[in-house]
Amino acid sequence: MALLAAARRAATSSLPLLRASTASLLRPLSAAAAARPMPFSSAAAVRPSSDDELLRVIKSEIKFAEDCDDQDRVEEIPENFPFKITDKKGLNEITLTRTYQGEKIEVLVSMPSLVTGDEAEHDQDEDDKENDDDQEDGEKAPKSTIPLTVTVSKSNGPSLEFTCTAYPDEIMIDTLSMKQPAANDDEELIAYEGPDFNDLDENLQRAFHKYLELRGISPFTTNFLHEYMINKDSREYLFWLNKLKDFVKQ
Repeated sequence: MALLAAARRAATSSLPLLRASTASLLRPLSAAAAARPMPFSSAAAVRPSSDDELLRVIKSEIKFAEDCDDQDRVEEIPENFPFKITDKKGLNEITLTRTYQGEKIEVLVSMPSLVTGDEAEHDQDEDDKENDDDQEDGEKAPKSTIPLTVTVSKSNGPSLEFTCTAYPDEIMIDTLSMKQPAANDDEELIAYEGPDFNDLDENLQRAFHKYLELRGISPFTTNFLHEYMINKDSREYLFWLNKLKDFVKQ
């Protein structure tokens, strides 16, 4: 009995030592775990300095566009302008519509291809250096243009579709095709759209130019559209820059 009691006392006295040594071993592990960096979290990260530089440049470009362009200018539509204009923000085209003697006329107007005075002078200088006879051969100096797609339809029947290029005071017909209503796939597959417009007889070409002029596709219309689309291009560019700025700021 005395031996058992002595053994029990020895075991009991050793427990605090075991607890102390275990705690001393675990303490460095706990400190190391606390010092270890936390994995990626959903908290807002610091934006790279390159993004800040990009944002600064975008804001500078916005300021420049606001100061230099007439993006706030409201075009005064002429009283006798023959079309209704549908202009949706964020799109690179507008739609003109009207009726003429029972016909429905729709014009899709795309962004202009601009030629500045500096570009024209540069091109002219290059031409002069290469060949002074270019103008004598009938070549024209480059001009700003706007692309048009004109569709003339009657009730539910076929329609005529013209693709045109509008220069200042001049309209060129590039293509002419007849579109059948999409009744079935076979008619679309076998449709003959006609020859190249420039291959038509000159009298027929002139007649189609007159045909479009009577329906409102005239230099009076397209000259106004030149100014309108140039201003729209400025507005859409500024709108795009602001969307870009908002994205980078996020």
